[in-house]
Amino acid sequence: MALSGFKTISLPLSQLSLPAVLKCGQSFLWTVLTPPLSETPANSSETPHTHTEYRMCLRDRVLCLRQSSDTLFYRSVFPKPPSSATDQLIRDTETLEWLKDYFQLDVDLVDLYKQWADKDKVFAKFQDRFEGIRILRQDPWENLISFICSSNNNISRITKMVQSLCKQYSPPLLSLEHPFSPTEMLTYYPFPSPSALADPSVGPQLRALGFGYRADYVQRTAKMLVDSHSSKLMTLGQPSEASEIWLRQLRMASTEEARQELLKFIGVGRKVADCVLLMSLDKKEVVPVDTHVHQIAIKHYGFKGSISGKTTMTLKLYEEMNLKFFSIWGDYAGWAHTVSPRLSSDLCDFLLTYYTIPGAFHSRPKILLVIWSSICSRTSSDSAHVQEKGQQK
Repeated sequence: MALSGFKTISLPLSQLSLPAVLKCGQSFLWTVLTPPLSETPANSSETPHTHTEYRMCLRDRVLCLRQSSDTLFYRSVFPKPPSSATDQLIRDTETLEWLKDYFQLDVDLVDLYKQWADKDKVFAKFQDRFEGIRILRQDPWENLISFICSSNNNISRITKMVQSLCKQYSPPLLSLEHPFSPTEMLTYYPFPSPSALADPSVGPQLRALGFGYRADYVQRTAKMLVDSHSSKLMTLGQPSEASEIWLRQLRMASTEEARQELLKFIGVGRKVADCVLLMSLDKKEVVPVDTHVHQIAIKHYGFKGSISGKTTMTLKLYEEMNLKFFSIWGDYAGWAHTVSPRLSSDLCDFLLTYYTIPGAFHSRPKILLVIWSSICSRTSSDSAHVQEKGQQK
């Protein structure tokens, strides 16, 4: 079924599920737009893409996504119309390439699920219920700041903080009408650059916005980046700052080298560093570990301990769990752990009842996104960061 104004990629839900990937704690920059519940029939048989639109503001465009069972719909909106047909073609090509890179569509997720299921009987029991969950390839600067904000926090609050950061420190890019309420205009702000957050005045301002102790972490990390790398690597016409380019170049470093660079930043302990390694620096084997992951290791993978007791996450224990999961899942262990049975059985079963019914997620998207977020938020709020000096500088 065609969707006016959107281009398409043939892509089944088994390769990518937008509701599962975009709202469960990887990126906090997406907004989810749906019709009012009163306008969405509970037993609607309409195709799911008519019910939900996902939007994200990039530096120069706003990206809009919808999805059906076998197709990803996308369009990009710019502040100014294209100057020519060639300009439009360039824009369309850039958007498509960005999507392929961001969602890492060169990775065959169905094949990975099969490999993990062959190696892991626990994974095999859950794989059909959580299809289409893949790791995003985010911008490292955005990813770093977002996860500094994640310390002792939940998805809803992190999202609010990150989006307020954009609104406070970036000029508006454009305004766009709500896809299901045409009279409502929504304004979009890009993610701020390191230099925009490096000034000492940023810390107090972020505290006033509710960032708490994380306010100084954000400002001081931005200042460290700008001070260390502002004079390097800049080229004429380069839209990124030198410090952002330096961060992206950590993709070419070894996992341990990149981790040590990240641990130098204020408010970055082992788990935050590993989230950035996995979600933006191409270190797909890294498994970010917290208390909940430890409980999974005890319950399903033979680790000693009590799933009801509180465990101090030592560096030794953290390393042991990483090695264990790597030995089971291999090079894509970080990807596999996002699909592992990380949910409590009662709430998990409730969600799965809806998630596995075709169209159910989309027929009650607001309710289910709240449920999904409340589950995934436990990964953030229950996290036991390894208390290294990076957390306490």
